[in-house]
Amino acid sequence: MSTNPLLFVNARQVVTCAGVPRGRRGAEMSAAAVRTDVAVLVEDDVVSAVDDERALRASARQATVVDCGGGVLTPGFVDSHTHAIFGRARYEEQELRATGVPYMEIARRGGGIHASVRDLRTRGEDELYALAEPRLRALAACGVTTVEVKSGYGVTVEDELKTLRVVRRLARALPMRIRATWLGAHEIPLEYRERADGRRAYLDLLMNEMLPAVARDDLAAYADVFCEPGVFTVEESREILSGARAHGLQIKLHADELTSGGGAELAGELGALSADHLAAVSDAGIGALAIHGTVATLLPGTMLFLGKTTQAPARRLIEAGVPVALATDFNPGTSPTTNFPLILTLGVSQLRLSVAEALVAGTVNGAAALGLADRVGQIAPGFSADLALWDIRDVRELPYWYGAGRCRASWARGKPCHAHDLALPFPR
Repeated sequence: MSTNPLLFVNARQVVTCAGVPRGRRGAEMSAAAVRTDVAVLVEDDVVSAVDDERALRASARQATVVDCGGGVLTPGFVDSHTHAIFGRARYEEQELRATGVPYMEIARRGGGIHASVRDLRTRGEDELYALAEPRLRALAACGVTTVEVKSGYGVTVEDELKTLRVVRRLARALPMRIRATWLGAHEIPLEYRERADGRRAYLDLLMNEMLPAVARDDLAAYADVFCEPGVFTVEESREILSGARAHGLQIKLHADELTSGGGAELAGELGALSADHLAAVSDAGIGALAIHGTVATLLPGTMLFLGKTTQAPARRLIEAGVPVALATDFNPGTSPTTNFPLILTLGVSQLRLSVAEALVAGTVNGAAALGLADRVGQIAPGFSADLALWDIRDVRELPYWYGAGRCRASWARGKPCHAHDLALPFPR
């Protein structure tokens, strides 16, 4: 037996999500594999057995026992879409939206992403780290053990590299699994929008300076583009993502959030890991995602916070055979939440997912959206020991008690995530 093995016992339910190590489609999403009267043995930071509790107690006598107290044990959640590196909050925009000012008009006035860009550029790495660390710990306190973190509020070479260096520091310091995404193509900076040749000049900066620097310093695993009319076109997105792939980055895409602009079709064409948002995805886009197995990462918290009355067509996506994931889109402007169980609630109440589908969307399919489904998202032998313990008696309570802090503890790679303070620092 390995050094310091752990044996998790006395769980009312163990939600294993065990099954094929890839994005789940269609009826596969309904199999959360809930088990009772079993224990979970962790050795060398991975799950080594999920078996009858009495048998494991007898065979693993040297293991440290973790008493789950009759709670529910699930895989740690995979939050595959966040923008957690930022400075101040943007609460004034919520009031503007309440008076009828639309998202793109706020951006045109210099708000939205542009506001976060101006703010982040004034802050150093140490300050950004100090702001981001408790936010990620708050995610861990909500059961998240793997999190993707994007850049995109710098949109200069130095500020994007600065952001990604902060993500790297966080990944080295925290027990969570933290994966970095380069999102230099989040917005055309205002200083480029004001130039006649600005779009092409910024694309050249992305392709010839920023991307090579990110790849040279190994600062990101993924590249992403905000492909939306008024931001980056399909053709521009194809150029950027093709270049990123040539530099060894896996690719993702913000697609069809506000209007159907061909983003999902592009994601399918390029074989992207995921296409995210998709509130306005077309039938052709759904078909392209299904053909290529691209994960549809849905962000219902964003649509809720924006006051939208429509959500992404989750049922159509599932029925078409597209793997569906759920994520927070944690960011200062349109989804300022770290509450992953609330996203499950919205998945059930707004997207019409079953509880099992929502659980798979937040675990296995979130891992697939990051290319990690072969090692993350299941409580099964050989998978990373990423676990969350909940103060409930039935997993169906997880989305039921909406907004409640029911996570008692979480572990990433068998290491405890000491993260139970939900206070978030938002500098003024």
